[in-house]
Amino acid sequence: MTPSTILILMITYFGILFAISHFTSSKDSGNEAFFKANKNSKWYLVAFGMIGTALSGVTFISVPGEVGSPNGEQFKYFQFVLGNAIGFIIIAKVLLPLYYRLNLTSIYSYIESRLGTYSYKSAASIFLLSRTIGSAFRLYLVVIVLQRYVFDFYQIPFAATVLISLALIFAYTYRGGLKTIIITDTLQTFFLVTSVFMTIYFICDSLNLNFIQAFEAIKGSNYSKVFFYEDFLGSRFHVVKQILGGVFVTIAMVGLDQDLMQKNLSCATIKEAQKNMYSFTAIFVFINIFFLSVGALLYLFAAKNGIEVPLDLVTGKPRTDLLFPEIAFNHLTIVPSIVFLLGLTAATFATTDSALTALTTSFCVDFLNMDKVENLNKPNVVRTRHFVHVGFSLLMFFVILFFNSVNDSSVVGMIFRVASYTYGPLLGLYSFGLFMKSKTVIDKFVPLICVLSPALTYFISENSKTLFFGYVFDNELIIINGLITFLGLLLISKPISKVTTV
Repeated sequence: MTPSTILILMITYFGILFAISHFTSSKDSGNEAFFKANKNSKWYLVAFGMIGTALSGVTFISVPGEVGSPNGEQFKYFQFVLGNAIGFIIIAKVLLPLYYRLNLTSIYSYIESRLGTYSYKSAASIFLLSRTIGSAFRLYLVVIVLQRYVFDFYQIPFAATVLISLALIFAYTYRGGLKTIIITDTLQTFFLVTSVFMTIYFICDSLNLNFIQAFEAIKGSNYSKVFFYEDFLGSRFHVVKQILGGVFVTIAMVGLDQDLMQKNLSCATIKEAQKNMYSFTAIFVFINIFFLSVGALLYLFAAKNGIEVPLDLVTGKPRTDLLFPEIAFNHLTIVPSIVFLLGLTAATFATTDSALTALTTSFCVDFLNMDKVENLNKPNVVRTRHFVHVGFSLLMFFVILFFNSVNDSSVVGMIFRVASYTYGPLLGLYSFGLFMKSKTVIDKFVPLICVLSPALTYFISENSKTLFFGYVFDNELIIINGLITFLGLLLISKPISKVTTV
């Protein structure tokens, strides 16, 4: 597929998103629509749209790519997905009822009512940092692909590609916010899911395999091992580490994340929100099986056709997350290429548009107090929200440029490694609030705890082999981070005269 064809498809794709944005925001572009979608979202639209937000370009490219990683990862990621599913159920049963009972716009308002203002601002700041980093990584991944296969042809620099991408996202989200996102993410998830199944079909067709033969080929390949029981201490792949990591990363990155919870809170009732979460969990597990299957088929296709994993243009090392676009754009026909491009674009922009909306919401509510009654009707409040939206778009732009200058490792591993440090204190804060009902904290010391905890976690991670008889941490490191935060809060805790019911 030529760069010109790709460019035309991208323009058409965003034209559709702009049309949806105009339709959803033409009559109502106020803060209630932007922050909460007027609390009348249909649960089935939210559930389906959340798939695109949760999966992102990371799942679309890196997860299939790592199936054939030299590290021997194979279907290791599915262990993590099983942990995700448990985490989603915990969120539905524990956190969603809390958020609905308190009628929250920002989920971090709970921390203010339970622990105090410093704790509240710390939690919101952690989210702003964490989501900015995570979303920048995800967008960075797809921009690399667009740069390599499209914009380099037109000699457009990387920075301009990033700026164009963010400008397009800003343009269709700044007015309608969540109200627009609910619809656009539903459409983008449709493209994503369709792309996965059609990609499997096209690769199987190229390999002359039917569905049953493809299943047997994957099962008999060197890429299909799911559960890893060997070397509990030294292996990052061990099933216990992966499932535990999946559970707690999900609770932190979904249940304690304004982005995905904001969509749940746009449903009219708690029952609809829970119904959304249960449906989402089933689809999430199901679709990840197919992403891993795509990975195995890609490596079988590459082996048959003598295709090497593309090299990183900066480091010269193989980059497994570039195998999928390499095969789709250069070794399959035009239709599979179009399918891949739509899926990749949908996965990545569904994540980024939602993140920008959540970042804007959190800052406006948690730091500018736009949800307070006395501020609802202030002049220029919507205009201020627009400036905040621009500000986070620019912040993400500079973060991506920074990543581009230093990145030389797997995007998947990097995102969850960063999350282990930045989301860990949120686990500690909410755990303390929920389980230590008879205690509060010396509020002004909480920011210090939230800074020291990730630093101590990093020290433990780097020295775990020495400290813990050869133990190597993976995603379960977030548990240690949360536990350190919890213990730190316990050290600065004090009894309260009346047991809180928050």
